[in-house]
Amino acid sequence: MNKKIMLLGSGELGKEFVIACKRLGQYVIACDSYENAPAMQVADESEVFKMLDGDSLMNAVEKHRPDIIVPEIEAIRTEKLYECEKRGIQVVPSAKAVNYTMNRKAIRELAHTELGVKTAEYRYASNYDEFVAASKEIGYPFIVKPLMSSSGHGQSKVDSPEELEKAWNFAAQGARGDIKEVIVEQFIKFDSEITILTVTQKNGPTLFCPPVGHVQKSGDYRESFQPAPVADDQLKQAQAIAEKVTRALGGAGIWGVEFFLSKKDGVYFSELSPRPHDTGMVTLSNSQNLNEFELHCRAVLGLPIPEITLEHIGASAVILSDTDTQNPDYAGIEQVTAAKRADIRIFRKPVAWKGRRMGVVVCYDNIGANLDDLRTKCKELASKVSVI
Repeated sequence: MNKKIMLLGSGELGKEFVIACKRLGQYVIACDSYENAPAMQVADESEVFKMLDGDSLMNAVEKHRPDIIVPEIEAIRTEKLYECEKRGIQVVPSAKAVNYTMNRKAIRELAHTELGVKTAEYRYASNYDEFVAASKEIGYPFIVKPLMSSSGHGQSKVDSPEELEKAWNFAAQGARGDIKEVIVEQFIKFDSEITILTVTQKNGPTLFCPPVGHVQKSGDYRESFQPAPVADDQLKQAQAIAEKVTRALGGAGIWGVEFFLSKKDGVYFSELSPRPHDTGMVTLSNSQNLNEFELHCRAVLGLPIPEITLEHIGASAVILSDTDTQNPDYAGIEQVTAAKRADIRIFRKPVAWKGRRMGVVVCYDNIGANLDDLRTKCKELASKVSVI
């Protein structure tokens, strides 16, 4: 059971995953493009290189010879992971899953075209003229996203033709990797959006965490809460879609499957991440018997997960930097730790800039307590913490 795990991407989600792995006695090499990334601070070893450089990636694999490779970011030369699988290295959840889900075009074609899953109408554009043509076909308002990006980078809502050029430039600048194509997506008038954290196992049934509700701004997560209020029929439909898509991709691990819910039009599949999801940081609040990082670790190692249970209601709210600084410090942490049933995670990123996510506050309460009150409490506590 002692495995050598190579983590590709070492942000805050990777840090919590490494902590879960270390508690089960695993050896972890944390990799990223910069020194002292959050996950590197708790791993056994670290490597700094550009993961879009296929030669550098394979050199690191050759050097460390891991048993398992766990991608945590999108900007990876993912086709090299097929080569790793051929060498007998386990890729999480699978090389196919990583290649499909790191590119919005591939996952959308799988879900909509091959599996017949309901999605928003969409078009692709690889240059500005195609972008203008796509906007006319989809109609206003619409959402534009780079095919490869994360945390809302390059994503915007376009309400009129006057905004096209600005939106195109923003999408091109926010793209990760060397794919500059964008997806132009119908704007869905949804009532709520949720994440279904889905756990696929090597030798067990697919399991679902209680639904996670979330609020995003400019495509980036700001708060999440659990369990999100969802009608039984819509929850069952979302879970069925999540199982269908993850089964098609294969492999073991946790997946963040996002949906739009409309009382009028039903359930729309939005996106999918083959790893712990940022909105799932609410599970650090003691809302579940196992948080999403512990679930991911156990699934990756092939350990049985008999059940996922809701233990409390939970909420999370992010701490954003409003300044640019090196080696940031923090004020207001004591106000969070003085509150009952509240906790804080400081990611300890070595550089802060305006709008960068630097930490998260999590809160919980008894099942049956008022979830809106808990969300308000959590956001108020997060607002008391500042980056200095």
